Amino acid sequence: QVQLVESGGGLVQPGGSLRLSCEASGNVNPFTAYTMTWYRQAPGKQREMVASISGRLYTDYSDSVKDRFTVARDNGKRTVYLQMNSLKTEDTAVYYCNAQHNIVPMMTYWGQGIQVTVSS
Repeated sequence: QVQLVESGGGLVQPGGSLRLSCEASGNVNPFTAYTMTWYRQAPGKQREMVASISGRLYTDYSDSVKDRFTVARDNGKRTVYLQMNSLKTEDTAVYYCNAQHNIVPMMTYWGQGIQVTVSS
């Protein structure tokens, strides 16, 4: 009943920037009840948490992206963003959007993923 659609990925050179967006639709009200998290998975590796933001705007980042990435949300647009600056080749991965309900954590939803490639 909840759908998540990522956008904004693509190819960028090292040192460049991208902004990912994830828009939620369906039975997602109140949107503030969901903690939104960005994960990524590189070829041959496990999925890892990148950044998250709660409905009360608490944020958390992986050490590998701290000071380079910023996560934000627009509750009116039911959208979460990931601003990625100073991109490195090791940031190359498929990025996934995740929504988890704070009170009913079994209500967890995933987007289909979007490719980010950092290469010269």
